Amino acid sequence: MVKILLIGAGGQLGQEVLNQLNALTSIEVTPTTTASLDITDAPNLKNRILSDTFDFLINCTAYTAVDKAETEVNRAEAINAEAIQIIGEVAAQHNMKVIHISTDYVFDGKAYLPYTEEAPTHPDSIYGKTKLKGEQKLLNSNPQSIIIRTSWLYSKNGNNFVKTMLRLGKERDELKVVADQIGTPTYTGDLAQLICHIINADMSNQISFKPGIYHYSNEGVASWYDFAISIFQNTNIDCKVIPIASKEFPTAAPRPYYSVLNKSKIKNTYQIEIPHWQTSLKKCLSSMKITDI
Repeated sequence: MVKILLIGAGGQLGQEVLNQLNALTSIEVTPTTTASLDITDAPNLKNRILSDTFDFLINCTAYTAVDKAETEVNRAEAINAEAIQIIGEVAAQHNMKVIHISTDYVFDGKAYLPYTEEAPTHPDSIYGKTKLKGEQKLLNSNPQSIIIRTSWLYSKNGNNFVKTMLRLGKERDELKVVADQIGTPTYTGDLAQLICHIINADMSNQISFKPGIYHYSNEGVASWYDFAISIFQNTNIDCKVIPIASKEFPTAAPRPYYSVLNKSKIKNTYQIEIPHWQTSLKKCLSSMKITDI
């Protein structure tokens, strides 16, 4: 029996990972949520990790309030960096394999080609800086870790752009949406499937656990404006979408203007195909009910 500790099982990605792991055989998952485990409480975090002989530790939790992080620096750092160091240290001492989720915000968004894992990092926001610190602390404390950087996550769970657009689209006749930030929407169902594939491949001795930094998002590119248009087209919501520049919608934390990720490494290493974002958006929307919005 393979034992997995899933930290952050209550979030939009964590819920999907938990559901998919539970469908696998010969796996026992121990989930924690922010309510059951405060990862900024170092002694409790250590005790939770050591509460069983876990083979894998998956961390799906993070401080993701990008704008609020600009003023809540200490809390963002405690969750995104300091707790990750503890996870790395304890896991290394007990031979646990770690899978940790990071972000496209470690880049400044000034590139014009998709970012590879080797591209120089230069975060502009506190959120991005603390997530990058977390990456560095994890790899320094436990080099036998996998870090997956992703972007623009959405699902039927939690708070995200898709659910916000569905709600506002039903309330208003028109919406202004930023059109000069380019990236790739990522469906949590696809990312969760990747995480399960990595674990399953290692368990079955098909592909051994290969530590390092990887990039994963759905295929294709879009602006937030494109994303909103597609959401409404797929749900027949009659709401006019007006493209605007980022400067017309100022935020406390700067956003990357371009954060498309190069996925060649993860595709080649784990022999996977990645769906286009529009295909996955349709899949997500078809699984949603009115109560999900």
